[in-house]
Parts: sequence; C-alpha cells; structure tokens
Amino acid sequence: MTQNLNNEIFDEYGTDPIALCKDWLSEAVAKEINDPEAVCLATSTPDGRPSNRMVLIKEIDERGFKFHTNAESRKGEEIQENPHAALCFHWKSLRKQIRIEGQVHAISEEESDKYFTTRPIERQIGAWASDQSRPYETLAEMQAAIEKYTQKFKDVENIPRPPHWK
Repeated sequence: MTQNLNNEIFDEYGTDPIALCKDWLSEAVAKEINDPEAVCLATSTPDGRPSNRMVLIKEIDERGFKFHTNAESRKGEEIQENPHAALCFHWKSLRKQIRIEGQVHAISEEESDKYFTTRPIERQIGAWASDQSRPYETLAEMQAAIEKYTQKFKDVENIPRPPHWK
C-alpha cells in the first residue's frame, strides 16, 4: 500500500523530494494557521537514546533543510556527538506529513551571521540570554539575563551573533 501511495505522489509531484517538500511547505504557508515551517527534530545520543523537539525550518535547498540552534543546547550537543537526525513536518489541516532522515551538517559562520541579523532585536537578545536545555531556577533569573543583555547591547547597532548560536 505504501508503495502505491508513493507512486501516486511521484506521478503527481515528480521524483524530486526537495521540490515536493518546497511545494507542500508553500501550500502549508498559505493554509496553516500557525508555524507551517515547524518540524519535529529527533536526535539521539551516541548510545542511541532519542530526544525530540520542535524547530523552525528556515530554508530548503539542494543541501537540505536549514534550522538554527544553540550549539550548547541538548540538541546541539547530540548533533555534535551523533550527526544522524530525523525531521517530521506535520500539517494537520492539509492531512500531509513529510519524514526526512539524514546527517546534520553545520552551515558556514557567514550564513549563520547573515540569518542572525534578520531576527528581531528581542530574539537576538534572547539568543544571548537563553541557556537552552539548562532551565533557569526562577522567572526572575531569566528576566535578569534578558535585562543584562538588553543593557549590554542598548547602544549597539548590529548585535553580534553569540558564538554558540549556529
């Protein structure tokens, strides 16, 4: 049954999986209410202990599916130790999903810098203040970190990308 469904999809969309993903993502962008570019990213430790979380895909091209992350987060550390990962787009209202499996490769520092400049200032500061996968003990502690970086960068025209943010 899966084979027949795959053949039907290829008959309709062709055999280029990247083109299919782009087409379906474009359809989802037009019809999904929230975060059509959200995917579940699954990684695992070197000994195979899995974990997953949602990330936003920022670009799809012949290289694959681009997302950005804190390299010091759990996912960042797992990717460094075991670069095999899986993604799953799920568009409930479209009744479609796409599963992707493969290796994760870092993009260039220049590409990371370029994307970082497109983020709203609040999210740039958040990238500095966030200790992903290392929760703050209190809300006040997190707010203090945000305030610290807000003050640090208050007179900076272009906030630099944190070295751990890829």
